[in-house]
Amino acid sequence: MEQKVIMAGFGGQGIMAIGKLLAYAGMLEGKNVTWMPSYGPEMRGGTANCAVVVSEEEIGSPLISKDGTAAIVMNLPSMNKFEKELLPGGKLIINKSLIDAEPERKDLDVYYIPANELALELGTSKVANMVMLGAYLEITKAVESESVLKAFVKVFGEDKADLIPLNKEALMKGAQAAK
Repeated sequence: MEQKVIMAGFGGQGIMAIGKLLAYAGMLEGKNVTWMPSYGPEMRGGTANCAVVVSEEEIGSPLISKDGTAAIVMNLPSMNKFEKELLPGGKLIINKSLIDAEPERKDLDVYYIPANELALELGTSKVANMVMLGAYLEITKAVESESVLKAFVKVFGEDKADLIPLNKEALMKGAQAAK
């Protein structure tokens, strides 16, 4: 099992955060992982994306080029740029809250997740990224959501541990939306 996922959106949408969480969760499960960030010219408001590979086998390269198994896209420019990087049958997980267009490719499995609305149901739009990660985990089973929650403190520190219940709810909302 090898999952190659591209995560992309505007800076400030938590793209790097969910990439780190996925990679760290994979490590906690004893899998091989890579996390490769890419920032646009500005952090907040500019483009941001990362590539994460989670595999049972050794990983040959952290790059994803036309061989991605999934993409989480939080905005239209990200969908337009990264849908072409997926293999036929790849999973394209679209933030329906901010993207009202359909992808050009017809050979992908497409999931429309209203991430911002689901996050607002929890009281804050800041967890829209976690909603999308929850959807991704439900669709791919790359790692267990409990591993992501264990990784949370490792990635963000003990002082953010009080945010785990909210983030757990966001993961669950995303998983439900993907079913």
